[in-house]
Amino acid sequence: MNDDVRARTKALGVAARAVLAELAASPLAARNAALLAAAAALDDAHPAILAANEADMEEAAGGQPATAFLDRLRLDDGRIEAMARGLRTIAGLDDPLGRTLARWQRPNGLEISRLSVPIGVIGIIYEARPNVTADAGGLCLKAGNAVILRGGSASLRSSRAIHRCLLAGLSEAGLPATAVQMVADRERAAVGAMLAMNGLIDVIVPRGGKSLTERVQGDSRVPVLAHLDGICHTYIHAAADEEKARAIVLMPRCGVPAFAGRPKPC
Repeated sequence: MNDDVRARTKALGVAARAVLAELAASPLAARNAALLAAAAALDDAHPAILAANEADMEEAAGGQPATAFLDRLRLDDGRIEAMARGLRTIAGLDDPLGRTLARWQRPNGLEISRLSVPIGVIGIIYEARPNVTADAGGLCLKAGNAVILRGGSASLRSSRAIHRCLLAGLSEAGLPATAVQMVADRERAAVGAMLAMNGLIDVIVPRGGKSLTERVQGDSRVPVLAHLDGICHTYIHAAADEEKARAIVLMPRCGVPAFAGRPKPC
């Protein structure tokens, strides 16, 4: 079974690398058209996405009370609308490709420029947040990268429904479907296969909790772009609103909702 999973996952990497040149040379108009068409597809697929998410929620809940995990998994009208809005926002950003980042001249007269170019094939491993499927797929496409998405197994139905909308956008814009691929296997062996795909995947980005990030950083043979514990700083201007500042500072530490009135001491 694991050999089959590894073979299928490797095939995604091979297919992704085959379209890198096409993506890197794709005009901004085509990439933006794909994003806008995907956003429209999300609007149209609203009921189907909610139905898929309901099935994921029922399976994940298993009769248990609501948890933070289930909240991350849950999609509703607002979250689906936010995904579509996010894709439209990405489409409105300036083209990240071909920008001159630096330019200088050597003493012999040779002029050198540093230009922004795609990374290549990006693997993104995330947990039960199906909205990441749209966010990550859209950002990678805008930057001319091919992406392989591996969401949490609990959100597989939801992520598939969202991925179909991204594929519809690619098709509408005449871009290759293998620009945005999703690992369809639930088995954890698929994650291990991605982490071993040095030469097919250029960078792995884990998005999730500490255990996921630690596993990716510890096992990957592919370069990893990740956070772990991190150090967060909040700068508060002298003229800032005191109530808002208190809420912003206490929210991540004590779970106090921002802007929900005066926070209680923790």
